[in-house]
Amino acid sequence: MKKNYFGTDGVRGKANVDKLTPDNVMRLGMAAGKYFLQNDVGRHSVCIGKDTRLSGYMIENALAAGFISVGMDVNLFGPLPTSGVSLMTRTLRADMGVMITASHNKYEDNGFKFFGPDGLKLSDSAEAAIEEISQEKWKEGLAVGSDLGRAQRFEGGQSRYIEIVKNTFPRDMRLSGLKIVVDCANGAAYRTAPKTMWELGADEIIAIGVEPNGLNINKDCGSTATDLMSRTVVEQGADVGIALDGDADRLIMCDEKGTIIDGDQLLGLIGTGWKNSGLLSRDGIVATVMSNLGLERHLDDAGLELVRTQVGDRHVSARMRKDGYNIGGEQSGHMLMTDYAPTGDGTVAALQVLAEIVRQDRPASEVLNVFEAVPQRLKNVKYSGKSPMDNPLLLEAINDAKSDFGNTGRVLVRASGTEPLIRVMAEGDDMGKVDRITDQLVEVIHGLCA
Repeated sequence: MKKNYFGTDGVRGKANVDKLTPDNVMRLGMAAGKYFLQNDVGRHSVCIGKDTRLSGYMIENALAAGFISVGMDVNLFGPLPTSGVSLMTRTLRADMGVMITASHNKYEDNGFKFFGPDGLKLSDSAEAAIEEISQEKWKEGLAVGSDLGRAQRFEGGQSRYIEIVKNTFPRDMRLSGLKIVVDCANGAAYRTAPKTMWELGADEIIAIGVEPNGLNINKDCGSTATDLMSRTVVEQGADVGIALDGDADRLIMCDEKGTIIDGDQLLGLIGTGWKNSGLLSRDGIVATVMSNLGLERHLDDAGLELVRTQVGDRHVSARMRKDGYNIGGEQSGHMLMTDYAPTGDGTVAALQVLAEIVRQDRPASEVLNVFEAVPQRLKNVKYSGKSPMDNPLLLEAINDAKSDFGNTGRVLVRASGTEPLIRVMAEGDDMGKVDRITDQLVEVIHGLCA
């Protein structure tokens, strides 16, 4: 069955429009509840967390109504990072979890993603089954009388999460001596991230992006707008900067000079650090096709393999579980460390990076810039009608570009999973060649779409 509601990361769109109206959300809640209650009896529960978007109240109540109507008890956590919802689902032995968020998107957007009892995002087949129930069977067998579910505000969820996260930091270390800027994007971690680092002994925490009003999540702050973090670090003379996104599963950092450190550099640092400490489950890490060639070369020099997947943290997670890797992530800042959490967690990743700074006892600029990035260029080309991806002329141009680079670069041309866009990426040691090849491929696509 084709999925009409679920995309690459749950259900997402404009709040109170199309698929995110209260009636649709409630019906999907009912369907998800039914999916997890199949052929079972007794009391069942679901954990619901959210970021700080104004529309979160509407979606939270609609989902709760759906779950209650099929007989599930609802634990409402309020603002909590995505990883926190995943962890609480496992800790409380709930049947499922829901995170209400549109991640790094602007406040007008919202959505939600479901987790199973193991804290992992649902498979494509599970999402398809839920959609089928929501279309055809959502009214069947509703709970009545004492079988209806109950809802309660779960107090202490943030405190529980903070304690879990603190325990991922090496027990023999403290953050003493560090002055840290933490940008929480006015999102889900606006309380938990600064408090976690303060309790681990940091000398000073300069918290920004911690005044959510429902409308300012990710607005000119956080991991997708890092100028505020960089500027604050330099102005305040801080040692390092940390920027999360709206649901706190992404991490971008900067050193004491304000230089941005992306997810590839962080993966390289943590991967080699864990290898030296004997913490890697396998001699490699998992990243996506977008990760910089410089990271691949750096890991190769360290005796580690870079395993690439399609774009999207769910693909990274699936490959990690399949082949037994315990570190993975994306250039955009998604970090997955399955020893600590089943989903990406920006705060946990930040603590691993801070542990390396403490361990090496050197400035962040000397610790975080672990490899020289290969020049990389990305362009998006809009199209209308049929995608040109299968056109023989484009396929021939892509093959010619790869031959032109040889072993000195990479070419990646792919269709967006959410928009009518073709994404063209080229990287290589020669920036002039990178620009030329990128422009040539873009020109071919434009010609096919004319």
